[in-house]
Amino acid sequence: MVYQQIQSCVLMTTLVVAMAFSGQQAFSKSNVDESFAAGRDRDANAAIKVIRPMAESGDAESQYSLGFAYRNGLEVVQDHYEAFNWTKKSAEQGYAKAQDSVGYSYFWGRGVKPDQSEAIKWFQKAAEQGHIGAQNRLGLLYKTGWVVTQDYSMAYKWFRKAAEQGHAGAQNGLGSLYDDGSGVLQDYSMAYKWFRKAAEQGHVRSQFALGVMHADGKGVAQDYSYAHMWFNIVASQGDYDAKKLREIVAKKMTITDINKAQSLAKNCLKNRYKSCYK
Repeated sequence: MVYQQIQSCVLMTTLVVAMAFSGQQAFSKSNVDESFAAGRDRDANAAIKVIRPMAESGDAESQYSLGFAYRNGLEVVQDHYEAFNWTKKSAEQGYAKAQDSVGYSYFWGRGVKPDQSEAIKWFQKAAEQGHIGAQNRLGLLYKTGWVVTQDYSMAYKWFRKAAEQGHAGAQNGLGSLYDDGSGVLQDYSMAYKWFRKAAEQGHVRSQFALGVMHADGKGVAQDYSYAHMWFNIVASQGDYDAKKLREIVAKKMTITDINKAQSLAKNCLKNRYKSCYK
């Protein structure tokens, strides 16, 4: 219950973050991308000289990378309109990363007039090719009913595809659908499974959810030590609700149990959320 209340409050923030950042990075010919990603000016300048003629000759990957350069002002004057034009040329050739980026541009009006219907169309094209970011975005949109008719079955479909590719946000989304019984039969053990996968990648909301599930004995045996461990980890990242729940759980534990939980939390953090269970 606690998780469901918190989840509804943070879902829109999660969506905005995912829309703004997921999948928006350069992809092209090997070291061209590395130069962009590293922000090396000299290498980026050389990369532009390489990819521009390739883009002009119709190479989809180079068109996408040239669009990325314009979007971020890498050795060219930043120009969202040029960025959109080059990216769309690539997308029209079926390049999935460009299709996702075009959807992003339409959604937020970057270099083109905002058009959410067009955005959904391009996200769909990218998602159908297996683009993990686009799949997760569609899952979020269908779950919230933002700019599309709310459809939990569609949310489940796209979250599942992205989750199976390892997307932590989608794994969290899938876990929440199983937890709520939205678009799928309610199954706490499946919710636990997907929350744990996301938590092991550092997904804070899934870590919080695991704390709740261990505290309530939902989908897993009740264990206050593990509940305390996860609440402690999330609280250390500044989460007020996790701090309060940690205090509530601690009142049900012995000093020995609390010491054990603190040791578990230290070990979990040390191993970057892997091997958190003994």
